[in-house]
Amino acid sequence: MTSRPQLLLPAAFITSLGNNIQLLGAALLLVRAQGSMLDVGWLFIAVAVPQAVLSPYFGRLADRFDRRRLWVGCDLLGAAAALALPIGLALGVSQQPLVYATNFALAVIAAQFTLASAALIRERVPAAQLRRFNAHYEIALQCGMLLSACVGGVALQYFGPKPLFAFNALTFALSAVLVFRVGVVRRPQELSPTTTRAVHRSGIPLAPLAVLFGQGLVVVTVFNALLPVLLIGEWHRGPALLGVVDALGGAGFLLAAAVYRRSAARIGDLRLAIGAFLICTSLFALQPLFGVPLLMTLVPLGAFLFGQARIATRSLLMTSVDESRVGYAFGLANGYGLAATVVVMLITSVVTGRTDTRYGFATVAVISLLAAGLAAAWISRRRVPAVRRSDVTVLI
Repeated sequence: MTSRPQLLLPAAFITSLGNNIQLLGAALLLVRAQGSMLDVGWLFIAVAVPQAVLSPYFGRLADRFDRRRLWVGCDLLGAAAALALPIGLALGVSQQPLVYATNFALAVIAAQFTLASAALIRERVPAAQLRRFNAHYEIALQCGMLLSACVGGVALQYFGPKPLFAFNALTFALSAVLVFRVGVVRRPQELSPTTTRAVHRSGIPLAPLAVLFGQGLVVVTVFNALLPVLLIGEWHRGPALLGVVDALGGAGFLLAAAVYRRSAARIGDLRLAIGAFLICTSLFALQPLFGVPLLMTLVPLGAFLFGQARIATRSLLMTSVDESRVGYAFGLANGYGLAATVVVMLITSVVTGRTDTRYGFATVAVISLLAAGLAAAWISRRRVPAVRRSDVTVLI
């Protein structure tokens, strides 16, 4: 059967759409019930912990077993887990434990899904097209986030969360259908020498790239926890404004994905990854300081810079190891990033609870700047010349 990797793009879009609606709705339920950053923080911790613990192991599974089947299996399990939340709410199950439990289950599934999807992309997309495909993949993810913020925020305000939670289950099912239709090809070890060609590896050590990529997870996750507390809890605005601000961030990331190939060609992936992330993180601390107008200006600007850094780091991480070890590489990066997310989320929750979100944003900025600086210094000391490998299989 002919492989159709382009179908991974709409699959990523609808998965991103449903997941962000789910998490936005769950966070909003907790904010309305408790109004505490710590309660929202525990939700994101419940999502991060299983992924941090399981990612290294699941990365090896993604390298060992059929990645397409793993993706489809994760989607089907995710649909079942997503349905548990609206059904439980309809049956009168206690809201807070139900929110934590269903999101924990979805996080376990997402741990395998994230690594299987990254490995499948590296397996099915030729190395020469990875930069372009990664940009399109991020566009698909951000379009899903953008639509979830606009539609989800408004729909949550007027219709409540239950219909949107059920919609998340439908997105999982649709993603499974698309990935199934990608098709089957033989695994790399089954291919003949005539189907291989040489590819370049980046020559950058894996560990600091994992730190840089993982720190991006920290920034995104903690920002998504801080934002509803800032807008709804402290500034007493409605979820529709939350949707607008998230949409502006998605638009900034979308623009970043659209121009990434030109930026990377001119600056280079490594400089782009480090420089854009450092500037973005510096702007992060300014976002809650001067009210809604400045927030709505800085969020898309920060997202634009972050998007450039994120895609560049993703491309570097994919080419830092052979195709057969991509699952391991992303497992290491996700494991670090999500473990760091738990620590930073706890620190930020305590700081915000004792002060306000301004200090929470500043705390994340300082920690991220230190981590990015460490990764940059590590790379500069340990980088080796890029090597050319003729024995790495790339499926055309």
